[in-house]
This record gives sequence, structure tokens and C-alpha cells, in this order.
Amino acid sequence: MARLSVRAMALACGLVWGFYGMMGTGVLNLLWPPYGEHFLQTMSSVYPGYHATRTLGDVMIATAYGMADGGVGGFLAAVVYNFFVPVNTSEE
Repeated sequence: MARLSVRAMALACGLVWGFYGMMGTGVLNLLWPPYGEHFLQTMSSVYPGYHATRTLGDVMIATAYGMADGGVGGFLAAVVYNFFVPVNTSEE
């Protein structure tokens, strides 16, 4: 069984959560105000300094938090996964 690249997993999760999850929802909320409103309000209770006030600055803050949060989550997921993958010591 193959081990995961911790760096790649952290980067992938950070980019997906930061850009798709937070920035994507924030930009769509700027264009169509009711879109993702409850989600963004929930995230404002999780991320200090982010307020769901529908400004470009808040979208950037949410994106930065999402990238950091997703990166840490991806890092931890890869480390835990790799912990349970058996080490293959035989050469084929």
C-alpha cells in the first residue's frame, strides 16, 4: 500500500478548502447575496477576524483562513493515514 505525500495532501486540501470552499462561496455571495449566507455566517463564528459582511476584504480573510485550515486538516489526515499504512521493507 502506498503512503501519501504529506506536503501534497496539505497543499491540495488547503487550496480546495480555501479557494473552492471559502473564496468560491464568498464571491458567489457577493454576486448573488442569498447564496451561501448561512454557511458564511457559520464560518464567521469559527474564524476569528472574519465577519460575513459581504466585502471583498472579508472574502480574502476567509480565503486565507480556509487555506490554513484546509492545509492543517490535510496534513493531519495524511499523517494519520501514513501511520496506519504498513512499511514495506522488502525490495522487489
